[in-house]
Amino acid sequence: MEWGSESSAVRRHRIGGERQKGSAALQCEKEAPAPEPLAAAGGGGSARTRKRSPGSGDAGSGLSEARAALGLALYLLALRALVQLSLQQLVLRGTAGSHGEFDARHARNYLEHITSIGPRTTGSPENEILTVRYLLEQIKVIEEQSNRVHKITVDIQRPTGSFSIDFLGGFTSYYDNITNVVVKLEPRRGAQHAVLANCHFDSVPNSPGASDDAVSCSVMLEVLRVLSTSPEAFHHAVIFLFNGAEENVLQASHGFITQHPWASSIRAFINLEAAGVGGKELVFQTGPENPWLVQAYVSAAKHPFASVVAQEVFQSGIIPSDTDFRIFRDFGNIPGIDLAFIENGYIYHTKYDTADRIQTDSIQRAGDNILAVLKYLATSDMLASSSKYQHGNMVFFDVFGLFVIAYPSRVGSIINYMVVMAAVLYLGKKLLQPRRKTAHYTKDFVCGLGITLTSWFTSLITVLILAVLVSLTGQSLSWYSHFYVSVCLYGTAAAAKIIFIHTLAKRFYYVNSSSQYLGELYFDISLSVHCASLIMLTSQGLCLAFISAVWVGFPLLTKLLVHKHFQQHGAGGKFLVVYLLGMFIPYLYTLYLIWAVFEMFTPILGRSGSQIPPDVVLASILAGCIMVLSSFFINFIYLVKSTKRTMVTLTLVCAVTFLLVCKGTFFPYSSDPASPKPKRVFLQHVTRTFHGLDGNVAKRDSGIWINGFDYTGMSHITPHVPEINDTIQAYCEETAPLCGFPWYLPVHFLIKTNWYLPASEVSPRARPQLRLTSKEQTPWDAIRLTFEATGPSHISLYIRTHKGSTLTQWSFGNGTPVTSKGGDYFVFYSHGLQASAWRFWIEVQVAEEQPEGLVTMALAAHYFSGEDKRSPQLDALKDKFPNWTFPSAWVCTYDLFVF
Repeated sequence: MEWGSESSAVRRHRIGGERQKGSAALQCEKEAPAPEPLAAAGGGGSARTRKRSPGSGDAGSGLSEARAALGLALYLLALRALVQLSLQQLVLRGTAGSHGEFDARHARNYLEHITSIGPRTTGSPENEILTVRYLLEQIKVIEEQSNRVHKITVDIQRPTGSFSIDFLGGFTSYYDNITNVVVKLEPRRGAQHAVLANCHFDSVPNSPGASDDAVSCSVMLEVLRVLSTSPEAFHHAVIFLFNGAEENVLQASHGFITQHPWASSIRAFINLEAAGVGGKELVFQTGPENPWLVQAYVSAAKHPFASVVAQEVFQSGIIPSDTDFRIFRDFGNIPGIDLAFIENGYIYHTKYDTADRIQTDSIQRAGDNILAVLKYLATSDMLASSSKYQHGNMVFFDVFGLFVIAYPSRVGSIINYMVVMAAVLYLGKKLLQPRRKTAHYTKDFVCGLGITLTSWFTSLITVLILAVLVSLTGQSLSWYSHFYVSVCLYGTAAAAKIIFIHTLAKRFYYVNSSSQYLGELYFDISLSVHCASLIMLTSQGLCLAFISAVWVGFPLLTKLLVHKHFQQHGAGGKFLVVYLLGMFIPYLYTLYLIWAVFEMFTPILGRSGSQIPPDVVLASILAGCIMVLSSFFINFIYLVKSTKRTMVTLTLVCAVTFLLVCKGTFFPYSSDPASPKPKRVFLQHVTRTFHGLDGNVAKRDSGIWINGFDYTGMSHITPHVPEINDTIQAYCEETAPLCGFPWYLPVHFLIKTNWYLPASEVSPRARPQLRLTSKEQTPWDAIRLTFEATGPSHISLYIRTHKGSTLTQWSFGNGTPVTSKGGDYFVFYSHGLQASAWRFWIEVQVAEEQPEGLVTMALAAHYFSGEDKRSPQLDALKDKFPNWTFPSAWVCTYDLFVF
């Protein structure tokens, strides 16, 4: 590929003329022989033959900086508009509501009734009675209207069990008498195999839980209605699990898949979840293995939205979340598909998660897809013998919501290595030219690679420095409600630094090189970097390597197209148009993925704890995006006459934005009713009681324990609630497990800074009790301690062994104790409305007797429903919080014992 506007014939004539200008020119000729046309010679020759003043560019051949910058900006904006258009596709509702089709109006009616009940925490009457009653009423109506070829069976399951999981640093879960509503739709003659659809109707405390996950249960009710009216019986049964304890860390799904008699017939499942409110539902997990399931979605889904990139990112553990998919996979050994709404995660798990914020189009999309996929699976011959089709993973991705491309990962590896070979042949053709033709090229290639990597590294360092400075000034999350602030701050800084490094190289290193040669050179360097990335990702077995294959294959094809155009017409404006069109696919798809990344990660950074500065994370992601997007545009730095105006513009935008951010112009949170972006705060009115080894009370205090779930802490709240300031920061009780505070879940490693405002004691009616019922020596020289505990529906148990003691066994899970992050043990307990006392035991191996006892145990009881969840002081403090916050408040008690 040639660069610039000068034809090869004219250039040969000019260079030939210059050979007669004196001995200095002849010496230059010896060091750098006149190049053959790069296209004809495979691009292996050198073009470092023409003397020019530093930074002057090729006379008459340099592109206009303004036109180049404007053209690239318009190009990226046009691609961004296409991405936005694909994301806002409306559902065609021509068949919605007709016989045999999903009707979003019915589903919305179900949704509004469920959310009108209010927050539905496990163990509350709203969850265990009112929601269950409504579901049963609607299922009965559906059963009465169903076609006689089908049989509908309903079962209310109330399981008890326990399991350990490595989520949130590792903990153990115990549940008692929680609720599942299970419906089986099958042919009259019965069915041996089944496909499962799962949702959960419980919600987190203080949230109506419309998107998470009432809308999914509403969709399932409507899908059940449509399937039950079908005049044709299916080959297999369809089981609908409405589980009532997912927010209690996946308890109800575990109770179903390990204990329900129907579970043994299930061969595949679809799990409906949410990480946001509305929009498209993304397939973000499949398998394990069983590529036929992906093919089922590809064949059946009417409005596909799926990405193996999301799957591998989610399963890497970067996102602090999990779904029932894990339970069905790990404890049921069943393959499945995990779907979730991902847009507008700012109001996920807040009071704003209401039915009116979920568009009917989103419900229709999800319903059409789920109905079609369940129909497909219920009639699939593969479902009955799904274990035979376990052969590797799938590469899958949708093309702007129009269709899904899917192929086995082993085929993907073959494709990737074929693309690598094509790139190697292209680059090797240059390097294998005679040494006199490749000497300068090889040297410049190595130096250019170093310059490119240096530009990327320094751009990352630059944005990280900016992020740290912003964090130190107390203005973190300034982009939370204004995302493009982050682009103007970190994106422009990264781009300016990349351009600056290459401009220095152009001015002081490539003094005698033509722009055509440098354009060719940096195209090759970008190609080689993406090729190296492709090799690395493929060798690691990552399916997302297909992205690197796109970034190698299409530019390589573009080079051939541009070369052909150059031979026929020369290199002019049309040349650049062809080049940009050739880069259309990789740039468009990358922008599509970048949207998904920021759509998911930006809200998550507002609830990711107080340890990691979110600006550092976002700046790093943005810098990475700029590196990828700039890779095949670096050529233009060497083609344009100057980059001064571009660098000045980018620097000014960055500097002005930085000053505005430091001044506090961009407030992170928003109370806009149409699009709220609240700050999340947990308020727990707690009374703590610390008992000594003799059982007497050693210490007692009460206060409102305050946790801000983002990096800004209370800095924005203190002006509104002045009593919450640094003077009441909580300190860690070193001798108590998890610092002596009533953690609801083991997230203490995410939140190190919290506050403890003194308050009066709380006196809930169902005061928790922990009693040691027996202590005995086992034949294997361990001490078994047996306990009995009572309390509200949610209890956290913390255990710390003393020096010389080791916890070897317990009655939870598989019997092997699992420590949480930090070394203590965390057991999460919940029960339904009616449950007997919680009885459990632990075994402690003692190496040496300790006067301070064997083990410290603490019991935190959380009151999430009823009158006990409130206190006058808690309500008064909550009312002081500004309207751009979401303070989730409840009462709890904390009792510590030494045994």
